[in-house]
Amino acid sequence: MAGTFTTRAITLTTGSTETMHDLTNACTAFLREAAHGRNGLLNVFTPHATSGLAIIETGAGSDDDLLAALRDILPADARWRDRHGSGLVLPALVPPHATLPVVDGELELGAAQSVVLVNTSRDGSECHVRLSFLG
Repeated sequence: MAGTFTTRAITLTTGSTETMHDLTNACTAFLREAAHGRNGLLNVFTPHATSGLAIIETGAGSDDDLLAALRDILPADARWRDRHGSGLVLPALVPPHATLPVVDGELELGAAQSVVLVNTSRDGSECHVRLSFLG
């Protein structure tokens, strides 16, 4: 039996400050419709130059710690050649994609892990994320 490929784009409003958006529920809901109990892979991708995807514990301070660490590593000052500055370097540290195992139609994450969009843009725009299941 050949594998199937299903994809969907979601849009998030990111606001005017750096932030993290938990995508775990959106991933789970997508897999409920797309995976139908099958094994496979979920690919999560964001096509933005100032965003990335991370697998991290949220709600216990780790999300704020990640943003603080990124501020330390990529300070928002005048050293950057592009007007978007440090944000354009973010995807080299927090990649714009993640591929995760799906077992029996369920996202295979650790007990405290979440899939999050990390966005350092301060432009107040929307962010697009593509979810794709191959199984």
